[in-house]
Amino acid sequence: MLHEYYASISAPGAGRGGPARVIESRHFPDDGGGEPVGYELIAAVDLGSNSFRLQVGRVLDDQIYPLDAIKEPVRLASGLTAGKYLDQTSQQRALQALSRFGERLRGFAPEAVRAVATNALRVAKNAMDFLPLAERALGFPIEIIAGREEARLIYLGAIHSLPPAQHKRLVVDIGGGSTEFIIGRRIEPQLMESLFMGCVSYTLRFFPDGRIDRRRLREAKMAAASEIQHIAHEYRRHGWREAVGSSGTARAIADLLELNRLNPGGVAGLTRDGLEHLQSLLLKAGSVPDLGLAGLRADRIPVLPGGIAIMSAVFDELDLAHMTYSDGALRLGVLYDLLGRFHHHDMRDVTVAQFMRRYQVDARQAERVERTALRLLAQIDGPPATPEQEADASFLGWAAKLHEVGISVAHSGYHKHGAYILTFADMPGFSKKDQARLALLVFGHRGKLDKITGLPSGDGNWRLLLALRLAAVLHRSRDGVPLPACRVRAQGEGFVLELQSDWLAAHPLTAVALDEEITAWARVDKPLRIKQRNFKADG
Repeated sequence: MLHEYYASISAPGAGRGGPARVIESRHFPDDGGGEPVGYELIAAVDLGSNSFRLQVGRVLDDQIYPLDAIKEPVRLASGLTAGKYLDQTSQQRALQALSRFGERLRGFAPEAVRAVATNALRVAKNAMDFLPLAERALGFPIEIIAGREEARLIYLGAIHSLPPAQHKRLVVDIGGGSTEFIIGRRIEPQLMESLFMGCVSYTLRFFPDGRIDRRRLREAKMAAASEIQHIAHEYRRHGWREAVGSSGTARAIADLLELNRLNPGGVAGLTRDGLEHLQSLLLKAGSVPDLGLAGLRADRIPVLPGGIAIMSAVFDELDLAHMTYSDGALRLGVLYDLLGRFHHHDMRDVTVAQFMRRYQVDARQAERVERTALRLLAQIDGPPATPEQEADASFLGWAAKLHEVGISVAHSGYHKHGAYILTFADMPGFSKKDQARLALLVFGHRGKLDKITGLPSGDGNWRLLLALRLAAVLHRSRDGVPLPACRVRAQGEGFVLELQSDWLAAHPLTAVALDEEITAWARVDKPLRIKQRNFKADG
């Protein structure tokens, strides 16, 4: 069930994730004679299927300048068993790497760090058992992001490290467990796809003992080509002028081609002729360690055969002749996405607006429910608002805007349809944990509350559910008539709602609905009391 899924990923920091408000400001003493230097730092952690990476960036004039980077070749995907469970050895490697990252990030504000996990943890069946351990080791929340969200962030990072251009670009990122394909113009991605093939998984599958022969290489390329064929027609139809490779595999291959002059005419980057020449040398050597080429890095040797096979299939299926290389990838994209949140350009706001249009949500009703729900939540919390409360308000606002998204499927049980959509749809900017939280709020905004058995009694989402449910009840008429003055406050384990005297008598349908709310909250041991009193409306 959706609420059980949410409860399973409600690890440390689950309530965070709204717009960031503060960038860590660091001041370092000078080395002698100068003034102290002050600048703002943000950090991205990329838990990839092959490597874990930490990138610390310096923010200056809305630009990010890399300040520090750490890479750990964890090879998480190699620890996936045949049953898709992460083995203990790979988990320990991951936790040790995250502990070292945590030491580097010590003192950073939670709002200044974003950690994302990709394909290996997307597919691992015990990911939810491992995630709390990983978050404790790192000291910050970790988001498992969907494949298309990974593609969006990769494109954002790649484009920010390339010269500005008006033409369309194809960005290909071969990771450890998945490969992302993005076509975009300037900073806007237009097509995004993530395919289940990567340099670690393909090396383990086709070259398990490290030996390379013509049959194995052909089978690996055919398997990759079969995956790419699902998207090739649409991508070629959309078109691009420049192909760009990002991340470690593209860089490793480009280094080999350039340093060993395998590209015709000394062309930089990756070429079809150069790839064919490299494959011939690889087949002649029989293994990567015996290749004996300049630029062959030790950390790439165990995963290079799978990466070369996939890259060769990319060139064949998309009919590429040349590919440039971009240093920017997922971690840089995470930094720029985080910077956008600091400046209130949150991709999640854009996504919510797109979903409202796509599913034909009644915008006026959504705005009414959002405004009232946020007012009720502010009354429960009281001033001053903490960063966690601001994040809660963001999620409540998004949930209010999308609480009727399921009506596009059917009015009967629309809250269930809405929760399903928000759980499984691609939602750029939202992690899987974010989506599960939104789905929980939409699922629980009407009907019985005892269906939400996985939510702990002290979880802060009960406040959000109360505010959303009351707002939906009070605006049930959908007529836009101003509401009476009302107050809500926490009392013990439950809540008290105060309404203007005589208002309920004049609104019998709402009175019945509020009686049902009293019953619903009593069944989850959070009593709701309704009082009538005389007070002036405060707008």
